[in-house]
Amino acid sequence: MVVVVVAHHWWEEHRNQFLVSAFWSAPILGYFAYLILSNHHAHDAVHGLQHAVEEYVSFIALLGSLFIISGGVLLKGDLQGKPIINTAFLAVGAVIANVVGTTGASMLLIRPMLKTNSEREYVKHIPLFFIFLVSNIGGALTPIGDPPLFLGYLRGVDFFWTLEKLWVPWLAVVIVLLVMFFVVDSYFYRREDQKNIDRDNIDVEPLSVQGGWNFLLLAGVVAAVLFLSPDKENPDFRMYYAREIAMFGLAALSMWRTSKLLREENGFTFGPILEVAALFCGIFITMIPATMLLQTHGSALGLDQPWQYFWATGLLSSFLDNAPTYVTFAALACGSLPAECAGPEQLGTLANGLHGEPLLVAISLGAVFMGANSYIGNGPNFMVRAIAEENGYKMPSFFGYIGWAAVILLPVFAVVTFVFL
Repeated sequence: MVVVVVAHHWWEEHRNQFLVSAFWSAPILGYFAYLILSNHHAHDAVHGLQHAVEEYVSFIALLGSLFIISGGVLLKGDLQGKPIINTAFLAVGAVIANVVGTTGASMLLIRPMLKTNSEREYVKHIPLFFIFLVSNIGGALTPIGDPPLFLGYLRGVDFFWTLEKLWVPWLAVVIVLLVMFFVVDSYFYRREDQKNIDRDNIDVEPLSVQGGWNFLLLAGVVAAVLFLSPDKENPDFRMYYAREIAMFGLAALSMWRTSKLLREENGFTFGPILEVAALFCGIFITMIPATMLLQTHGSALGLDQPWQYFWATGLLSSFLDNAPTYVTFAALACGSLPAECAGPEQLGTLANGLHGEPLLVAISLGAVFMGANSYIGNGPNFMVRAIAEENGYKMPSFFGYIGWAAVILLPVFAVVTFVFL
Protein backbone atom coordinates (compact mmCIF):
# COMPACT_ATOMS: atom_id res chain seq x y z
CA MET A 1 0.00 0.00 0.00
CA VAL A 2 2.99 2.30 0.54
CA VAL A 3 3.77 2.05 -3.19
CA VAL A 4 0.27 3.33 -3.97
CA VAL A 5 1.05 6.54 -2.08
CA VAL A 6 4.70 7.26 -2.89
CA ALA A 7 4.65 6.14 -6.54
CA HIS A 8 1.04 6.62 -7.50
CA HIS A 9 1.56 7.33 -11.22
CA TRP A 10 3.96 4.40 -11.64
CA TRP A 11 1.48 2.18 -9.80
CA GLU A 12 -1.31 3.08 -12.26
CA GLU A 13 0.24 0.74 -14.84
CA HIS A 14 -1.43 -2.65 -14.37
CA ARG A 15 1.78 -4.43 -15.34
CA ASN A 16 3.58 -2.70 -12.47
CA GLN A 17 0.80 -3.62 -10.06
CA PHE A 18 1.19 -7.31 -10.85
CA LEU A 19 4.99 -7.02 -10.75
CA VAL A 20 4.88 -5.60 -7.22
CA SER A 21 2.44 -8.30 -6.17
CA ALA A 22 4.67 -11.01 -7.66
CA PHE A 23 7.78 -9.54 -6.04
CA TRP A 24 6.36 -9.70 -2.53
CA SER A 25 4.77 -13.10 -3.11
CA ALA A 26 7.89 -14.76 -4.51
CA PRO A 27 9.68 -15.43 -1.17
CA ILE A 28 6.54 -17.03 0.29
CA LEU A 29 5.95 -19.18 -2.79
CA GLY A 30 9.62 -20.17 -2.82
CA TYR A 31 9.50 -21.16 0.84
CA PHE A 32 6.37 -23.23 0.39
CA ALA A 33 7.88 -24.89 -2.70
CA TYR A 34 10.85 -25.87 -0.52
CA LEU A 35 8.53 -27.34 2.14
CA ILE A 36 6.62 -29.33 -0.44
CA LEU A 37 9.69 -30.65 -2.27
CA SER A 38 11.49 -31.53 0.95
CA ASN A 39 8.32 -33.12 2.35
CA HIS A 40 8.75 -30.98 5.49
CA HIS A 41 5.32 -29.77 6.63
CA ALA A 42 4.26 -30.35 3.04
CA HIS A 43 0.62 -30.94 3.99
CA ASP A 44 0.39 -27.59 5.80
CA ALA A 45 2.02 -25.78 2.88
CA VAL A 46 -0.28 -27.33 0.28
CA HIS A 47 -3.35 -26.76 2.42
CA GLY A 48 -2.43 -23.10 3.05
CA LEU A 49 -1.84 -22.39 -0.64
CA GLN A 50 -5.00 -24.21 -1.69
CA HIS A 51 -7.11 -22.29 0.81
CA ALA A 52 -5.56 -18.96 -0.25
CA VAL A 53 -6.33 -19.65 -3.92
CA GLU A 54 -9.92 -20.65 -3.14
CA GLU A 55 -10.49 -17.51 -1.06
CA TYR A 56 -8.88 -15.30 -3.70
CA VAL A 57 -11.11 -16.67 -6.47
CA SER A 58 -14.24 -16.17 -4.34
CA PHE A 59 -13.12 -12.71 -3.25
CA ILE A 60 -12.44 -11.48 -6.79
CA ALA A 61 -15.64 -13.10 -8.08
CA LEU A 62 -17.73 -11.11 -5.58
CA LEU A 63 -15.94 -7.76 -5.92
CA GLY A 64 -15.61 -8.09 -9.68
CA SER A 65 -19.26 -8.99 -10.27
CA LEU A 66 -20.53 -6.20 -8.00
CA PHE A 67 -18.20 -3.69 -9.63
CA ILE A 68 -19.06 -4.67 -13.21
CA ILE A 69 -22.82 -4.93 -12.67
CA SER A 70 -23.13 -1.70 -10.67
CA GLY A 71 -21.08 -0.02 -13.40
CA GLY A 72 -23.98 -0.77 -15.75
CA VAL A 73 -26.39 1.34 -13.70
CA LEU A 74 -26.30 5.06 -14.49
CA LEU A 75 -27.93 7.41 -12.00
CA LYS A 76 -28.33 10.86 -13.53
CA GLY A 77 -29.72 14.07 -12.16
CA ASP A 78 -28.94 17.38 -10.50
CA LEU A 79 -30.97 18.05 -7.37
CA GLN A 80 -30.76 21.11 -5.17
CA GLY A 81 -27.57 20.98 -3.14
CA LYS A 82 -29.31 21.55 0.16
CA PRO A 83 -28.00 19.98 3.39
CA ILE A 84 -31.09 17.81 3.83
CA ILE A 85 -30.76 16.39 0.30
CA ASN A 86 -27.04 15.74 0.74
CA THR A 87 -27.71 14.02 4.05
CA ALA A 88 -30.33 11.85 2.36
CA PHE A 89 -27.77 10.88 -0.31
CA LEU A 90 -25.37 9.69 2.39
CA ALA A 91 -28.08 7.85 4.33
CA VAL A 92 -29.23 5.97 1.23
CA GLY A 93 -25.63 5.15 0.34
CA ALA A 94 -24.92 3.78 3.82
CA VAL A 95 -27.89 1.42 3.49
CA ILE A 96 -27.38 0.18 -0.08
CA ALA A 97 -23.67 -0.38 0.57
CA ASN A 98 -24.79 -3.56 2.32
CA VAL A 99 -26.48 -4.81 -0.86
CA VAL A 100 -24.13 -3.76 -3.66
CA GLY A 101 -20.97 -3.39 -1.58
CA THR A 102 -19.15 -0.22 -0.63
CA THR A 103 -17.50 -0.16 -4.06
CA GLY A 104 -20.80 -0.52 -5.92
CA ALA A 105 -22.59 2.08 -3.79
CA SER A 106 -19.69 4.52 -4.17
CA MET A 107 -19.60 4.18 -7.95
CA LEU A 108 -23.39 4.45 -8.20
CA LEU A 109 -23.88 7.57 -6.05
CA ILE A 110 -20.71 9.66 -6.09
CA ARG A 111 -21.23 11.28 -9.50
CA PRO A 112 -24.86 12.39 -8.98
CA MET A 113 -23.95 13.71 -5.51
CA LEU A 114 -21.05 15.71 -6.92
CA LYS A 115 -23.27 16.96 -9.75
CA THR A 116 -25.93 18.00 -7.26
CA ASN A 117 -23.41 20.24 -5.48
CA SER A 118 -21.51 21.46 -8.54
CA GLU A 119 -23.05 24.95 -8.30
CA ARG A 120 -21.79 25.43 -4.74
CA GLU A 121 -18.39 26.79 -3.70
CA TYR A 122 -17.85 25.34 -0.21
CA VAL A 123 -17.99 21.60 -0.89
CA LYS A 124 -14.64 20.16 0.23
CA HIS A 125 -16.28 18.26 3.09
CA ILE A 126 -18.86 16.45 0.91
CA PRO A 127 -16.66 13.76 -0.72
CA LEU A 128 -14.91 13.26 2.62
CA PHE A 129 -18.11 12.37 4.45
CA PHE A 130 -19.09 10.28 1.42
CA ILE A 131 -15.93 8.21 1.87
CA PHE A 132 -16.59 7.90 5.61
CA LEU A 133 -20.18 6.73 5.32
CA VAL A 134 -20.75 5.17 1.89
CA SER A 135 -17.30 3.82 1.02
CA ASN A 136 -16.62 2.36 4.48
CA ILE A 137 -18.83 2.49 7.57
CA GLY A 138 -22.10 1.91 5.75
CA GLY A 139 -21.08 -1.59 4.62
CA ALA A 140 -20.85 -3.19 8.07
CA LEU A 141 -24.09 -5.17 8.05
CA THR A 142 -23.52 -7.94 5.49
CA PRO A 143 -20.58 -9.91 4.08
CA ILE A 144 -21.38 -8.31 0.72
CA GLY A 145 -20.99 -4.86 2.22
CA ASP A 146 -17.23 -4.76 2.82
CA PRO A 147 -14.39 -7.10 1.77
CA PRO A 148 -13.16 -8.09 5.28
CA LEU A 149 -16.63 -9.30 6.24
CA PHE A 150 -16.81 -11.41 3.10
CA LEU A 151 -13.51 -13.04 4.06
CA GLY A 152 -15.09 -13.82 7.43
CA TYR A 153 -18.06 -15.37 5.62
CA LEU A 154 -15.71 -17.48 3.50
CA ARG A 155 -14.13 -18.69 6.73
CA GLY A 156 -17.37 -19.87 8.27
CA VAL A 157 -19.06 -16.83 9.82
CA ASP A 158 -22.82 -17.02 9.23
CA PHE A 159 -24.14 -14.62 6.57
CA PHE A 160 -26.53 -12.88 8.97
CA TRP A 161 -24.12 -12.80 11.93
CA THR A 162 -22.90 -9.29 11.05
CA LEU A 163 -26.45 -7.96 10.78
CA GLU A 164 -27.39 -9.49 14.12
CA LYS A 165 -24.27 -8.42 16.03
CA LEU A 166 -23.25 -5.13 14.40
CA TRP A 167 -26.47 -3.30 13.59
CA VAL A 168 -26.66 -1.34 16.86
CA PRO A 169 -23.14 0.21 16.68
CA TRP A 170 -23.59 0.62 12.91
CA LEU A 171 -26.82 2.56 13.37
CA ALA A 172 -25.36 4.69 16.16
CA VAL A 173 -22.27 5.68 14.18
CA VAL A 174 -24.22 6.30 10.97
CA ILE A 175 -26.71 8.56 12.77
CA VAL A 176 -23.94 10.49 14.56
CA LEU A 177 -22.02 11.08 11.32
CA LEU A 178 -25.18 12.06 9.43
CA VAL A 179 -25.98 14.62 12.12
CA MET A 180 -22.40 15.92 12.06
CA PHE A 181 -22.53 16.19 8.28
CA PHE A 182 -25.86 18.02 8.35
CA VAL A 183 -24.48 20.57 10.83
CA VAL A 184 -21.25 21.10 8.85
CA ASP A 185 -23.04 21.24 5.49
CA SER A 186 -25.62 23.69 6.85
CA TYR A 187 -22.82 25.95 8.07
CA PHE A 188 -21.11 25.99 4.66
CA TYR A 189 -24.43 26.31 2.81
CA ARG A 190 -25.16 29.53 4.71
CA ARG A 191 -21.79 30.89 3.58
CA GLU A 192 -22.59 30.36 -0.12
CA ASP A 193 -22.97 33.40 -2.34
CA GLN A 194 -26.62 34.00 -3.21
CA LYS A 195 -25.89 33.73 -6.92
CA ASN A 196 -24.64 30.18 -6.36
CA ILE A 197 -27.81 29.31 -4.46
CA ASP A 198 -29.98 30.82 -7.20
CA ARG A 199 -28.11 28.90 -9.90
CA ASP A 200 -28.41 25.71 -7.88
CA ASN A 201 -32.18 26.23 -7.56
CA ILE A 202 -32.54 26.81 -11.31
CA ASP A 203 -30.26 24.03 -12.63
CA VAL A 204 -32.38 21.16 -11.39
CA GLU A 205 -32.69 17.81 -13.18
CA PRO A 206 -34.79 15.02 -11.62
CA LEU A 207 -32.98 11.78 -10.84
CA SER A 208 -33.31 9.09 -13.47
CA VAL A 209 -31.94 5.58 -13.72
CA GLN A 210 -30.61 3.92 -16.84
CA GLY A 211 -29.60 0.29 -16.95
CA GLY A 212 -31.90 -0.46 -14.02
CA TRP A 213 -32.30 -4.08 -15.12
CA ASN A 214 -28.82 -4.64 -13.67
CA PHE A 215 -30.43 -4.52 -10.22
CA LEU A 216 -31.86 -7.96 -11.03
CA LEU A 217 -28.32 -9.19 -11.66
CA LEU A 218 -27.18 -7.70 -8.37
CA ALA A 219 -29.97 -9.64 -6.67
CA GLY A 220 -28.63 -12.71 -8.44
CA VAL A 221 -25.18 -12.13 -6.93
CA VAL A 222 -26.70 -11.89 -3.45
CA ALA A 223 -28.64 -15.10 -4.08
CA ALA A 224 -25.47 -16.84 -5.26
CA VAL A 225 -23.63 -15.86 -2.08
CA LEU A 226 -26.53 -17.03 0.08
CA PHE A 227 -27.48 -20.29 -1.61
CA LEU A 228 -24.50 -21.56 -3.60
CA SER A 229 -21.93 -22.39 -0.95
CA PRO A 230 -19.16 -24.68 -2.21
CA ASP A 231 -19.79 -28.40 -1.96
CA LYS A 232 -16.48 -29.41 -0.43
CA GLU A 233 -17.38 -33.09 -0.61
CA ASN A 234 -17.87 -32.94 -4.37
CA PRO A 235 -14.64 -32.85 -6.40
CA ASP A 236 -16.49 -31.71 -9.54
CA PHE A 237 -15.14 -28.26 -10.43
CA ARG A 238 -18.53 -26.93 -11.52
CA MET A 239 -20.17 -27.89 -8.23
CA TYR A 240 -17.29 -26.68 -6.07
CA TYR A 241 -17.17 -23.27 -7.76
CA ALA A 242 -20.88 -22.97 -8.62
CA ARG A 243 -21.12 -19.73 -6.63
CA GLU A 244 -18.17 -18.12 -8.38
CA ILE A 245 -19.26 -19.36 -11.83
CA ALA A 246 -22.71 -17.85 -11.23
CA MET A 247 -21.24 -14.48 -10.21
CA PHE A 248 -18.86 -14.32 -13.18
CA GLY A 249 -21.74 -15.34 -15.45
CA LEU A 250 -23.96 -12.53 -14.15
CA ALA A 251 -21.13 -10.04 -14.65
CA ALA A 252 -20.61 -11.29 -18.22
CA LEU A 253 -24.34 -10.94 -18.89
CA SER A 254 -24.22 -7.35 -17.65
CA MET A 255 -21.28 -6.55 -19.94
CA TRP A 256 -23.04 -8.16 -22.90
CA ARG A 257 -26.46 -6.57 -22.50
CA THR A 258 -25.59 -3.11 -21.14
CA SER A 259 -24.97 -0.33 -23.64
CA LYS A 260 -21.33 0.63 -24.11
CA LEU A 261 -22.40 4.27 -24.31
CA LEU A 262 -24.02 3.97 -20.88
CA ARG A 263 -20.84 2.57 -19.37
CA GLU A 264 -18.77 5.30 -21.02
CA GLU A 265 -21.10 7.97 -19.62
CA ASN A 266 -20.74 6.30 -16.23
CA GLY A 267 -16.96 6.56 -16.50
CA PHE A 268 -16.66 2.78 -16.23
CA THR A 269 -13.26 1.15 -16.78
CA PHE A 270 -11.74 -2.11 -15.61
CA GLY A 271 -8.80 -0.24 -14.05
CA PRO A 272 -9.99 -0.22 -10.42
CA ILE A 273 -10.92 -3.90 -10.31
CA LEU A 274 -7.66 -4.91 -12.03
CA GLU A 275 -5.78 -2.95 -9.38
CA VAL A 276 -7.69 -4.80 -6.65
CA ALA A 277 -6.98 -8.13 -8.36
CA ALA A 278 -3.25 -7.39 -8.54
CA LEU A 279 -2.98 -6.09 -4.99
CA PHE A 280 -4.91 -8.91 -3.37
CA CYS A 281 -3.14 -11.62 -5.34
CA GLY A 282 -0.04 -10.72 -3.36
CA ILE A 283 -1.91 -10.08 -0.12
CA PHE A 284 -3.63 -13.47 -0.07
CA ILE A 285 -0.31 -15.26 -0.53
CA THR A 286 1.77 -13.19 1.89
CA MET A 287 -0.77 -13.41 4.70
CA ILE A 288 -0.59 -17.25 4.81
CA PRO A 289 2.47 -17.48 7.12
CA ALA A 290 1.20 -14.56 9.22
CA THR A 291 -2.10 -16.28 9.97
CA MET A 292 -0.32 -19.57 10.70
CA LEU A 293 2.08 -17.91 13.15
CA LEU A 294 -0.67 -15.95 14.90
CA GLN A 295 -2.80 -19.06 15.21
CA THR A 296 0.08 -20.83 16.95
CA HIS A 297 1.57 -18.01 19.03
CA GLY A 298 -1.27 -15.48 19.25
CA SER A 299 -1.72 -15.79 23.00
CA ALA A 300 1.83 -14.50 23.59
CA LEU A 301 0.92 -11.02 22.32
CA GLY A 302 -1.35 -10.36 25.29
CA LEU A 303 -4.40 -9.01 23.45
CA ASP A 304 -7.48 -10.29 25.25
CA GLN A 305 -9.98 -7.40 25.43
CA PRO A 306 -12.44 -6.38 22.68
CA TRP A 307 -11.36 -2.74 22.81
CA GLN A 308 -7.76 -3.78 22.22
CA TYR A 309 -8.75 -5.72 19.11
CA PHE A 310 -10.94 -2.85 17.90
CA TRP A 311 -8.13 -0.31 17.99
CA ALA A 312 -5.36 -2.66 16.88
CA THR A 313 -7.39 -3.88 13.91
CA GLY A 314 -8.64 -0.39 13.13
CA LEU A 315 -5.32 1.42 13.24
CA LEU A 316 -3.65 -1.21 11.08
CA SER A 317 -6.63 -1.13 8.69
CA SER A 318 -6.02 2.59 8.28
CA PHE A 319 -2.65 2.06 6.63
CA LEU A 320 -2.95 -1.48 5.32
CA ASP A 321 -6.04 -2.57 3.46
CA ASN A 322 -8.71 -3.65 5.95
CA ALA A 323 -9.37 -7.09 4.44
CA PRO A 324 -6.00 -8.72 5.27
CA THR A 325 -5.99 -6.89 8.61
CA TYR A 326 -9.30 -8.53 9.50
CA VAL A 327 -7.90 -11.98 8.70
CA THR A 328 -4.71 -11.30 10.64
CA PHE A 329 -6.44 -10.30 13.87
CA ALA A 330 -9.07 -13.01 13.51
CA ALA A 331 -6.20 -15.49 13.42
CA LEU A 332 -4.72 -13.78 16.46
CA ALA A 333 -8.03 -14.16 18.31
CA CYS A 334 -8.09 -17.84 17.36
CA GLY A 335 -4.60 -18.26 18.73
CA SER A 336 -5.58 -16.68 22.03
CA LEU A 337 -8.77 -18.78 22.35
CA PRO A 338 -7.90 -22.22 20.99
CA ALA A 339 -10.77 -23.82 22.94
CA GLU A 340 -13.30 -21.65 21.07
CA CYS A 341 -11.76 -21.63 17.61
CA ALA A 342 -11.35 -24.62 15.33
CA GLY A 343 -8.79 -22.66 13.32
CA PRO A 344 -8.40 -19.41 11.36
CA GLU A 345 -10.16 -21.06 8.41
CA GLN A 346 -13.22 -21.84 10.56
CA LEU A 347 -14.17 -18.56 12.21
CA GLY A 348 -17.75 -19.69 12.69
CA THR A 349 -16.74 -21.35 15.96
CA LEU A 350 -15.06 -18.14 17.13
CA ALA A 351 -18.12 -16.07 16.15
CA ASN A 352 -20.34 -18.22 18.36
CA GLY A 353 -17.97 -18.62 21.30
CA LEU A 354 -18.61 -17.07 24.69
CA HIS A 355 -15.32 -15.14 24.67
CA GLY A 356 -14.65 -15.25 20.93
CA GLU A 357 -17.82 -13.47 19.80
CA PRO A 358 -16.97 -10.09 21.46
CA LEU A 359 -13.48 -10.25 19.95
CA LEU A 360 -14.79 -10.90 16.43
CA VAL A 361 -17.34 -8.10 16.83
CA ALA A 362 -14.50 -5.74 17.76
CA ILE A 363 -12.34 -6.95 14.86
CA SER A 364 -15.21 -6.53 12.39
CA LEU A 365 -16.04 -3.02 13.58
CA GLY A 366 -12.39 -1.96 13.63
CA ALA A 367 -11.71 -3.23 10.11
CA VAL A 368 -14.83 -1.72 8.51
CA PHE A 369 -15.06 1.54 10.45
CA MET A 370 -11.40 2.51 10.44
CA GLY A 371 -10.87 1.67 6.80
CA ALA A 372 -12.13 5.26 6.47
CA ASN A 373 -9.12 6.72 8.29
CA SER A 374 -6.95 7.08 5.18
CA TYR A 375 -7.16 6.90 1.41
CA ILE A 376 -5.55 3.45 1.45
CA GLY A 377 -7.74 1.92 4.16
CA ASN A 378 -10.30 0.56 1.69
CA GLY A 379 -10.46 0.18 -2.09
CA PRO A 380 -13.25 2.68 -2.90
CA ASN A 381 -11.51 5.54 -1.06
CA PHE A 382 -9.01 6.26 -3.83
CA MET A 383 -11.72 5.80 -6.49
CA VAL A 384 -13.94 8.44 -4.90
CA ARG A 385 -10.99 10.79 -4.54
CA ALA A 386 -10.11 10.39 -8.24
CA ILE A 387 -13.71 10.95 -9.40
CA ALA A 388 -14.09 14.01 -7.16
CA GLU A 389 -10.91 15.56 -8.55
CA GLU A 390 -12.09 14.82 -12.11
CA ASN A 391 -15.23 16.81 -11.29
CA GLY A 392 -13.30 19.85 -10.04
CA TYR A 393 -13.38 19.14 -6.30
CA LYS A 394 -10.17 19.97 -4.45
CA MET A 395 -9.39 16.94 -2.32
CA PRO A 396 -7.00 16.96 0.66
CA SER A 397 -3.54 15.46 0.36
CA PHE A 398 -2.88 12.02 1.84
CA PHE A 399 -1.96 13.44 5.24
CA GLY A 400 -4.55 16.19 4.96
CA TYR A 401 -7.25 13.55 4.64
CA ILE A 402 -5.88 11.74 7.70
CA GLY A 403 -6.17 15.01 9.61
CA TRP A 404 -9.84 15.38 8.65
CA ALA A 405 -10.51 11.76 9.58
CA ALA A 406 -8.75 12.13 12.92
CA VAL A 407 -10.79 15.19 13.89
CA ILE A 408 -14.15 13.78 12.77
CA LEU A 409 -13.89 10.01 13.21
CA LEU A 410 -11.57 9.30 16.13
CA PRO A 411 -13.87 10.93 18.73
CA VAL A 412 -16.75 8.86 17.36
CA PHE A 413 -14.66 5.69 17.58
CA ALA A 414 -13.70 6.56 21.14
CA VAL A 415 -17.40 6.70 22.03
CA VAL A 416 -17.92 3.35 20.29
CA THR A 417 -15.18 1.91 22.49
CA PHE A 418 -16.76 3.03 25.76
CA VAL A 419 -20.36 2.31 24.80
CA PHE A 420 -20.14 -0.95 22.86
CA LEU A 421 -16.78 -2.56 23.67
